[in-house]
Parts: sequence; structure tokens; C-alpha cells
Amino acid sequence: MARLQLVEPVMAIYCFASFLSFPIIGQYIYHRMWENEFNTTVTFSDNVSHCETNQSNPSYIHQKEVQKRASMFSTTLDLSSLIPSLLMALILVSYGDYHGRKASLLLPSIGGLVTIVAYCSAAFFELPLEILYLSSVFSGFLGGFATFIGGCFSYIADIAKDVQNKNIRIAFIDMVLGVSSGVAGITSGYIITTMGFKWSFAIPAILHIINILYIIFLLEETVKRSEFYQPVLSKEGFKELFSGVFLLFKHSSCKKRMTISLLLFAFMAFLFANFGAVTLFTLYELDSPLCWDPVLIGWGSALSTFCFVGSFLGVYLLTRCLKDAYIVFIGITSWIAGIVMAAFATTTTTMMLVRVPLLFSAMPLPVIRSMMSKVVLENEQGALFACIACLESLTGSLTIAIFNSIYAATVLWFPGFCFLLSAGLSLIPFGVVWFLLCVDYEEKDHVLLVNEEYSTEVES
Repeated sequence: MARLQLVEPVMAIYCFASFLSFPIIGQYIYHRMWENEFNTTVTFSDNVSHCETNQSNPSYIHQKEVQKRASMFSTTLDLSSLIPSLLMALILVSYGDYHGRKASLLLPSIGGLVTIVAYCSAAFFELPLEILYLSSVFSGFLGGFATFIGGCFSYIADIAKDVQNKNIRIAFIDMVLGVSSGVAGITSGYIITTMGFKWSFAIPAILHIINILYIIFLLEETVKRSEFYQPVLSKEGFKELFSGVFLLFKHSSCKKRMTISLLLFAFMAFLFANFGAVTLFTLYELDSPLCWDPVLIGWGSALSTFCFVGSFLGVYLLTRCLKDAYIVFIGITSWIAGIVMAAFATTTTTMMLVRVPLLFSAMPLPVIRSMMSKVVLENEQGALFACIACLESLTGSLTIAIFNSIYAATVLWFPGFCFLLSAGLSLIPFGVVWFLLCVDYEEKDHVLLVNEEYSTEVES
């Protein structure tokens, strides 16, 4: 059977299944906490959830308590998978340099299926929520979202040899991710109201199964094993898994190390500010004064699709006339404007319109990825994305823990505080990239530097 060198369908299916399950999981936990607090189910009427807005009513305090409990449960659930997912993100993506990229795509897909099966079992059999900790830890040992994303970018790096098109190819993958999340967002609301939580989990489970079969039987491997390769379980094979990231920095010049380090810091700083605020959108929209139901939450998530499409078009057009650094500046400015607006949104219309200033907010991450990819050699791409995946996993888990904790502490007096915090933190990556620009950072200089290093290695 002929195999396909197309990783985009894998990305689309996995991201659609994941982003379809995220709002379902978030609302399921919220509803279970509500039932435990009030001994009643959450009802919806005329697109307004059962949400108390009168602050003098005792139910208002109980409602805020549900918000805090749901937030803290989600925090501890994500922390339970932090260490295993952090370790596996480093191992699996590095593994791809020597043994192939498919493992970093297949294992996280299996982990996603295990997680959904656990939630489905909890919903069907009314199991205690604590059972979810087991699935979270097990899924962490299979890699997780960061490992999958790192594997996809490494796969694209193997295919996209033309340095000039790296911005566009990486931005396109980000757009696939964003469009999948948007379509999944709007679908999730209708699925919950139509099918209920029990059957809603079946859809992402089926999608993960389809993806697993595609990866195994249809996806072509881009890295061919050498006849001299070391088995993974051998001593040399185990060292091989961890040596790539170490050698990436050890054998680089001071200028190259500084550039990679600063770009990694800028990437993680923006990811921290961005992801922390995005993960709170569902809880923020469920709470007063918005009191959205699943359908409105789905439409709000769907509007985020335009942010990814707009960001891809922005990268596609701006990369022809602007340096990468200026594209990053535009994207960060777009994010700050939108998230500040969200912090003070008190009506459905205003919250929907938040997506307008956020139109180019997805540009910084793919462009910074591309900037880092341009600095390293072709045979260092896997090590680079392994490093990014590892730090991305750590940053993502810590972000959820920190922002959920802050939200739980501030929700009573100002729910939008975390959004303002995110806006302030976004100034840090802005400053780092500005520093690189001020010290005469030029992409062509690094490309020449890489070629010189490669020539030196060949001669030696």
C-alpha cells in the first residue's frame, strides 16, 4: 500500500479531537462540581445558563465556590501528568532524529484515546472524578499534546528544505491547528446540548482511533534508520536519545547559543501569557455576568478560527516585506489589545467582538519557531523541536496551575484580572525580540553562520 507524506491530516484530526474534548471536559467537571454543591443538575434556557448574578444571594457565593473548586481540580489534574509528559516530550521528539517521527505522533494519539475513555467511563458509570488522575498520569507517559506538536513540526522540518518558506509552512500548520480548534469549539456546544456528556465523549474517541490507524498504515516515515543504528533499550541508544539537545548547545558558537536561548525564552514567555489566559475563557464565560451556555461557548471558540486564518494570511503577506521580528511585534500587540478588551467584557456582544483585535494574535509563536529553525542545521531540527516540546510541556502545565490558582483567588473581586496579567506579561517577549533587533540581529547572518559551521564540520 502506497504511503502518504502528509502530516496535515494527522494534525487536523488530532487537534479537532483534542479541542472538541477540552470544552466538554471543562464543562463536565464544572457540572459535576455543581451537582455536588447544589445536588441539582445545571439547566439551560434561552441560551442562558443557570447562573446567579445577584451578589447578595447566597447562591452567588456557592456559584463562585463551584468556580474555585472546578479551577483547582483542573489544576491538580494537569499537574499529575506534568513530570511524565515533560520527560516523554524530550525523549520521544529526540527519538525521531534516529528512529523516525511516527512514534511522537502515534503515542500521544493513544494517550488522547485513553483520556477520553476514562472520562466516558466516569460519565456513564458515575465514577468519582478522582479516577481521572490515573488516566492523566498514564497519558502523560505517552507524551501528550506538546510531544505531538513537536513531532509534527519535526516532520515538517524534514520536508520543508527551503529556508525561505519555513515561515509559511509552520504558520500553515498553526492555521490547521487553529481552524480545527475553531470548528471543534462550535461543534462541542451543539454536541453537549444534543447528546449529553455521556455520548459526547464517544466522538473524540472515534477520531483518535481513525488517527491512530492513519499513522500506522498510511503515513510515510521521513527518517530512515541507518543499518548502524543503536537499539533504544541499549546503553548507547539511551544516550543517543538525550545527546541531541546537549550537542545542539555544546557545539554552537556563542552568538548562536545566545540567539537560540533568547528566542526560546521569548517563545515560552509569550506561550505562558497566551495559553494561561486562553485556558480560562470557558470558566470566565460560564460565570456571571456573561453566563453563557454550551452553544455560546462553542460560537466563541469558533470565532477564534478567524484569528488563526488572519494570522496565517498575515504571515504569508508580511513575510515578503518585513523582518520576522516586526511580524512578532504586530502579533503581540494584537494579543494585548484583545485580551485587555476581554478583561472588561460584560456583555455577550463585547465578548464576541474581542476576537476582532485578536485577529493577528497567533502570529508570534509560529514565526518565533521559524526564527529558531533558521538558526540551526538540518540535522539539528529534531533536537531543536525536542527542546521546544520539553519546555512547551513544562510551560503549559505550569501555566494552567498558576493561572487557575490566580483565577480562583481573584474571581470574587475581579474575574478579568488574569487577562490583564497576561497582557502585562506579553511585554516580556516583546522586549526580548526588540533586544535582538537592537543588537543587529539579522536572519541572513545566522544562515551564513550555520553554513560556515556545517562546512567546518565537513572539513574536519
